[in-house]
Amino acid sequence: MASSMIKEQFQMNGYYVLNRLFTEEEAAELKKEAQNVLDKNGVDKSGVYVGMAVASPLFKEAAAHPLLVKALEEIIGDHVIFLSDKVVFKNATTDFGSPWHQDYPYWYGSHKYSVWIALDDATIENGCLRIVPGSHHSNMEHADFTGREEGFSNRLKDEDIKPETIVDLTASRGDAIIFHDLLFHASYPNRSGKDRWALISTYKDGNLEDPDYAWAKAAFRVNGQ
Repeated sequence: MASSMIKEQFQMNGYYVLNRLFTEEEAAELKKEAQNVLDKNGVDKSGVYVGMAVASPLFKEAAAHPLLVKALEEIIGDHVIFLSDKVVFKNATTDFGSPWHQDYPYWYGSHKYSVWIALDDATIENGCLRIVPGSHHSNMEHADFTGREEGFSNRLKDEDIKPETIVDLTASRGDAIIFHDLLFHASYPNRSGKDRWALISTYKDGNLEDPDYAWAKAAFRVNGQ
């Protein structure tokens, strides 16, 4: 797709899909390495592990994939900074869905851009991503759910989501979904009995000022000098 179309679609919808960013073999290798990281460091009930690029150089390399960087340059600009990444693993013991939310309340500062990469095929049955196209134009008030074991202390209110506006984003292993931190998004619970793992990386415009984020331990510029 032409570069101008990437930017135009993202500005209109708040997200853009890169099909087959990674091959099935590459995605399988990322999942295998993610499992190695979890085996070494342990996991909790949230089904999330933050800091994959800190734990393994394979994820730092993945964060700077040339095709991904090219798309991010169209969306963000000429100074793209990778901040952090996490693996989200849904299986028989971590099968709950993610509630509706925006990411912005978790970091504030400048707006950030997340890249959701399917390490397994993602379906409605095993917990694919759900979004509301165009919702990134509004910064909504969130309800406080601090202390819930499945995480997501900031959640949108039920009345903020109109069912007819929801789009389910099924994905094949290796697909990537880039989305704005104000985009309304959630995921289905995993009721399939099978894995649904995803790698989520976060980026920012390096020309904009931000606080020093303690969680951005592997931050680096993915393009230019």
